[in-house]
Amino acid sequence: MNVPTMAEMMAQGKQPEVLFWVGSAGSYDERAKKITKAFVKILQQAKVDFAVLGTEESSTGDAAKRAGNEFVFQMQALTNIEILNAYEVKTIVTCDPHSFNTLKNEYPELGGNYKVYHHTQFIKELINDGRLSINASLKGKRITFHDPCYLGRANDVYESPRDLVKRLGVNLVEMKRNKNRALCCGAGGAQMFKEPEKGNMDINVLRTQEALKTNPNIIATGCPYCNTMMTDGVKFHEKENQITVKDIAELIAEANNL
Repeated sequence: MNVPTMAEMMAQGKQPEVLFWVGSAGSYDERAKKITKAFVKILQQAKVDFAVLGTEESSTGDAAKRAGNEFVFQMQALTNIEILNAYEVKTIVTCDPHSFNTLKNEYPELGGNYKVYHHTQFIKELINDGRLSINASLKGKRITFHDPCYLGRANDVYESPRDLVKRLGVNLVEMKRNKNRALCCGAGGAQMFKEPEKGNMDINVLRTQEALKTNPNIIATGCPYCNTMMTDGVKFHEKENQITVKDIAELIAEANNL
């Protein structure tokens, strides 16, 4: 997709406007790669001067920290900070709320101070600056938005994703539990990588049940892990032929025919 790395940009004596932090899911998970590509298309349409770290990007350390391994977290974080600071990175955007939260709130005490955006915040800023517009091509569709924990409750970001969904011309229907009362998808706190404790209901099944009560055509997400968990929940309820789960970046890219 002709996305330059920071190393390539610096070799040309250029400093990009923003670093796109792809994240583990967006790099390796086949489904999440589609979200990465959709966001790249949006950045390219808005003519944003951006770069990625490429093979120099490592895990932020979020999963290690949530699982209680502070030592591994700090090793991963300090390695990343050394690279980011060497490139004099000032602004970072990411589609992953877990990376967003870690880079924004946990890297500063280790020497990594950056302006960090979630991709919905950055897209909204592009619209406000007149660099991007969204086609309201999904008129008549019913969409419910699932708040990612590390975007919503952890960082109080509720309006930017909803503003973008509304710009698609859809009918936004809220779940009973939304914003600061929203239920987790079940993947947070490194739970993505283990089975639920015996006797506990799968949280993603319960959260999807709440989404289905809004009678949506689309369940919108702003996190690759939420996307996976809600997709699995839709399959559990045998609704995959009626309801799709898509990241907001994917919906915007489709609306703009990217």
